[in-house]
Amino acid sequence: MSIKKSYLIELDHETKNTKRILERIPDDKLDWRPHEKSMSLGELAAHIVGLHNWVHQAIPKDVFDFKVDYQPIKVSSVEELKEILTIGLENNKAAIEDIKEEDWFKDWVLQSGDYLIARLPRAGAIRFIVNNHIVHHRGQLTVYLRLLDIAVPGLYGPSADEAMPS
Repeated sequence: MSIKKSYLIELDHETKNTKRILERIPDDKLDWRPHEKSMSLGELAAHIVGLHNWVHQAIPKDVFDFKVDYQPIKVSSVEELKEILTIGLENNKAAIEDIKEEDWFKDWVLQSGDYLIARLPRAGAIRFIVNNHIVHHRGQLTVYLRLLDIAVPGLYGPSADEAMPS
């Protein structure tokens, strides 16, 4: 299996998992936050959707600079987030297809102005900087749902709110 094919499979699976969570979020809870230092539910959900789009916005670049290239997503509804995620999936697939096999092993840089945040092969960046980051924040989002008494979808198997298939 090629590296592209493995990332396309992972991309599809992780996008579906994010969509499953978005479908549970009511618009009237987007401003809710569990603590004053925490992102609101809407900000966290938007950050996760934005991270998905890093596949086509950041990974194809050799250098991604927060000061130049980063623009957080601002939305007022869950429907907007789902639409951005859906459009992003197609852009992400195209971006993965466009990366040459040998370019997966070339250095990719994440920086903020002159400050170097990370330098690693592009293949590691998509997994470490994008996908692991998505999984981390989606985990936070499931806690938000639990605190709001909203049923948590199973992402890698059933959750406490879903019955195990018999």
